[in-house]
Amino acid sequence: MAVGILLITHEGIGSALLAVTRRLVSPLPLRVEAFEVPFDADVDALLPQASAALRRVDGGVGVLVLTDLYGASPSNLAAKVARLGTPVRRVSALSLPMLLRVMNYAELELDELPAVAAAGARNGVIHDDA
Repeated sequence: MAVGILLITHEGIGSALLAVTRRLVSPLPLRVEAFEVPFDADVDALLPQASAALRRVDGGVGVLVLTDLYGASPSNLAAKVARLGTPVRRVSALSLPMLLRVMNYAELELDELPAVAAAGARNGVIHDDA
């Protein structure tokens, strides 16, 4: 069994990152889905749909939820989803390097993947003065 990955983001972000990831890593080693939150959405009204997305990616050992912006509506929805019973770990500041790194460490346990995701984001930032 493998960890599932759920991207909960603002509109256009999760699907775009997932599309690029699918082009670079094929086939994807983990179940992954993007759930995008409209800007004017009622987070409570989206909870059943987000919960269904979480269940679709869960392989039985839990789900890593990646959000784009801590404290925004997608992050708040992720916090609500995390309280529904499925083992969940959350990481914010989703980026392409973060998602690619998670896919490259698909064999890891749920408790190990948040650090891997964060390292992918940190290591993906290169300050180039050239």
